[in-house]
Amino acid sequence: MPDTWNPAGAGVLRLPSGRLVRGRALRRPLPPGPAPAFAVHLLGKQPPPVAWESRWLRWPDFRLPHDPDRARETLVEAWSRAATERVEIACGGGRGRTGTALACLAVLDGVPPAKAVSYVRHHYDRHAVETPWQRRYVRCFSAR
Repeated sequence: MPDTWNPAGAGVLRLPSGRLVRGRALRRPLPPGPAPAFAVHLLGKQPPPVAWESRWLRWPDFRLPHDPDRARETLVEAWSRAATERVEIACGGGRGRTGTALACLAVLDGVPPAKAVSYVRHHYDRHAVETPWQRRYVRCFSAR
């Protein structure tokens, strides 16, 4: 039995395949309930350590990942692990960078790139993916 999120939990996005991924703001306290098994932190500087496995992607606020190839590898890992584990994607505010990464996971899950931002805005946060270049990043992201 997979050890994933409660679908009704705060910030939990259900991808079309049924995978559950939690998005959240690191500036807010950890939500009640189980901790993630794996997290991807999208920040301009290295985050403090956490008690679970995590990856840090250098991704400044309102911008794009510093290393797109590493970002893609990490997002593929997060998407893969979400099939059986509690995966969390988080940035400072939980909207721009987190929404962009969640939209990329939606592309990996089969959502057409041109529709992934709308999917995440409808199912996660209506303000997700904040800048035109973040939207462009998702449109150019491929499931290759």
